[in-house]
Amino acid sequence: MNLNRYASPSIFYPLAGRLVPVFAALAAALAAAGLYIGFFVAPTDFQQGEGYRIIFIHVPAAWMSMFIYLVMAFWSAIGLAWNTRLSFMMTRALAPTGALFTFLALWTGAFWGKPMWGAWWVWDARLTSELILLFLYMGYMALQAAIDDPRRADRAGALLNLVGVVNVPIIYFSVVWWNTLHQGASVSLTRAPSMAQTMLWGMLVMALAAWFYTLAVAFARVRTLILAREQRAQWVRQMEHEA
Repeated sequence: MNLNRYASPSIFYPLAGRLVPVFAALAAALAAAGLYIGFFVAPTDFQQGEGYRIIFIHVPAAWMSMFIYLVMAFWSAIGLAWNTRLSFMMTRALAPTGALFTFLALWTGAFWGKPMWGAWWVWDARLTSELILLFLYMGYMALQAAIDDPRRADRAGALLNLVGVVNVPIIYFSVVWWNTLHQGASVSLTRAPSMAQTMLWGMLVMALAAWFYTLAVAFARVRTLILAREQRAQWVRQMEHEA
C-alpha cells in the first residue's frame, strides 16, 4: 500500500470522513469502560482513599498533553522538510485538543493536589513545565491566527513547535531531575507498575479513549481546514456541485 498518496488532501479528505465516526464510537466505548473500571471496579487506595480516582482522568490527560505536542512537532518537521500541506494542517488540527488535555491535566491536578498537598497550586517543577506547555499550545494557535498568509503561518508555527518540544522531556523527567512535590511516575517501561492491575488497566483504557477522541476530533477539524485551504481546487468544486 502506497501511504504517500494519502498526503494528498483530495485523497485524505474522504478517508478522514469515513474514519471519524469509527474513532468517535471507539472513544465513547472505551471512555465508558475506563470510567466504569476506575470508579466502580478499582479498589480504594489505602493512602489517598477515594480521592485518588481522579487519576483516571488526570493521568491520561497529562500523557496526551505531551504526546500530542510530540506529534505536532513531528508533523511540523515533516512539513518543513517536504513542504507537505497536509502535515501543516494536521499540526493545526491537533493544537486545540492538545491545549484542552493540558488544561484538563492542570485542572484535575489542582483538585488532586488540594487534599494531598493542602494547596490548589504550587510552583512545582512538573506543574510549572506543564503550564508552560499550555502557553506553547496557546502561543501556537495565537500565532496561526495572527498571520494572514497560511504558508507563512505554517512555517512560523512549525518553528515554534520544534523549539518548544524541548519542554516535553522536561515535564516527563522533572520528578527525577528535581526534588518536587509531585509523585514519581506510576507507570514505567523499565519497572513494574506501582499500582494494582485494575488501576493500571483503568488508566490505559482511558488513555486509549483519549487517543481515539483526539483522532476523531483532529480528523474532523482537518477536513474543515482542507475545504478552507483547497476551496479553489477542482475536486472541491466538483464535490460541492455533487452535494
